[in-house]
Amino acid sequence: MDKPVPNFHFKFMSFSFKFRDFFLPPKNVLKEVGIKPGFRVLDYGCGPGSYIIPLAELVGKSGKVYALDIHPLAIKSVQSIASKKQLTNVETICSDCKTGLPDNSVDVVLLYDTLHTLSDPDRVLEELHRILKPNGILSFSSGGHMNADEILSKVTNRELFRLSRNGKFTYNFLTVKKE
Repeated sequence: MDKPVPNFHFKFMSFSFKFRDFFLPPKNVLKEVGIKPGFRVLDYGCGPGSYIIPLAELVGKSGKVYALDIHPLAIKSVQSIASKKQLTNVETICSDCKTGLPDNSVDVVLLYDTLHTLSDPDRVLEELHRILKPNGILSFSSGGHMNADEILSKVTNRELFRLSRNGKFTYNFLTVKKE
C-alpha cells in the first residue's frame, strides 16, 4: 500500500508545478488526448489539480471529471478549485488504488507523472483497465522519469493496453478488452 508524501513535500511539488504549468499549459497537453464533451475522465494522481479546470471545460456540463489522489492536501486543493470556479462536474476520490467507479464507465484516464511512484503499478493498471470502457484511452506521461522502452514495457506487458499514439507530450493507449 502506498503512503502519501509528507505535507512539506506535497506543498513544494505543488509550487514547482506552477512553473511547469506556466511553460507547458495543461490545455496544450490535453489536446493530444481527444477528450470530447460528455466524456467521463479520471485524473489518477491528480496532485494539486493542474488539469482540473481544462478537463472540466473539455467534458462540459454533460461530462464528469474524477480527481483521485492518495494525499488529502491534493483532494482539498481540487475541491477548492472546483468550489471557486463552480465546477459542478468535478468529483474527488481519496485512494491509493481503488477508484470505486463502476466497470467500463470511464472514457479517459490521465496517468501523468505517477506510475514511477507506485509500489504496485500492475494493481493500479488493472484497476484503470477495469473502469475504462472498451477502447477507452489511457493517456500516459512519465514526467521524464521513464524512457520510452520502460513506458511501453510497463503499460503493455500484461496486454491490458496497446499503444495507440505517441504524441509530443503523452503516450495514448487503448484498452484491450478480452471477450
